[in-house]
Amino acid sequence: MTQTPHTPRVLIFDSGVGSLSIGAEIHRQRPDIDLLYIMDRGGFPYGEWQEAALVKHICREVTAVLAEEPADLLVMACNSASTAVLPALRASLSIPVVGVVPAIKPAAAMSQSGVIGLLATPGTIARPYTAQLIEDFAREHCVIAVGSKELAPAVEALFWGEPVAEAVWQRAVAELQQHPRFPELDTLVLACTHFPLVKTQLAAHLPPLQWVDSGEAIARRVDHLLCEAGWPRLTAQQDVQQGKQEARVLGIDRASKALLAKLEQRQVQFTGR
Repeated sequence: MTQTPHTPRVLIFDSGVGSLSIGAEIHRQRPDIDLLYIMDRGGFPYGEWQEAALVKHICREVTAVLAEEPADLLVMACNSASTAVLPALRASLSIPVVGVVPAIKPAAAMSQSGVIGLLATPGTIARPYTAQLIEDFAREHCVIAVGSKELAPAVEALFWGEPVAEAVWQRAVAELQQHPRFPELDTLVLACTHFPLVKTQLAAHLPPLQWVDSGEAIARRVDHLLCEAGWPRLTAQQDVQQGKQEARVLGIDRASKALLAKLEQRQVQFTGR
């Protein structure tokens, strides 16, 4: 199948800056595609929504964005939202939808001790989908599940230049450390797309671990779907035309160049690009 003439565009939707951790991995694997980051700050944090209201809200916002900003594929870059809203989005949209779910399966395969940490929002911890992932892939493991209410807001604050006390990162891992099997912990799942952006801060309060998040797997899935649709990955011998990266914060004037400049500056700091 020949490549479709236009450059493929992927819309990465999240309640905040968690989209950047997913986008960084997609860009690493597919630097030739256009990425549009949508940050629904008015809906942040998704982990505290009632499920029915969250589904309605996200479907409405995504539909409105796509009407103005057409895309070839949607990534729902939030664990809390993906576990609730994917069926409704896939039923209502004509483009492929990729969701993010806790990386419990690869973590279980990686762990040598059989003790895994799961750091997420309270909403993700409470979802039946997460319990089913543990039952399906980590039944024989000890999974220490911690739902932090303040970690994602702290990442948002850090991104937008607000001070965040070191105690926030300490509290985020304190419940892990209090578990009787913590000394055996060898693998930690970051089950919120915000959390990889502060891995360095969290790691400062933990022993050496294997860190697992969904970014690489999501990027592989995006690549697979784009290849199926006629946009194959370019080889190393081909000149790769760098795709555009754009950002939009819902509820804020799109013409605010100062805000977008700040966003780009912070994105570089967070993702290392």
